[in-house]
Amino acid sequence: MAYVISDECISCGACADTCPVNAISEGDTQYNIDADTCISCGACADQCPVSAISEE
Repeated sequence: MAYVISDECISCGACADTCPVNAISEGDTQYNIDADTCISCGACADQCPVSAISEE
């Protein structure tokens, strides 16, 4: 299951820097995870300072 980023995202970029498959990109108001690219490793969720990332 892919991970998703909630509206709690503060756009710090920590998740994008951690993603081993580059599934995370910066959107207009927050970062987004491409569900087709995400390998559900959880590395991004571990790095999020506001716990805005969870499994879908």
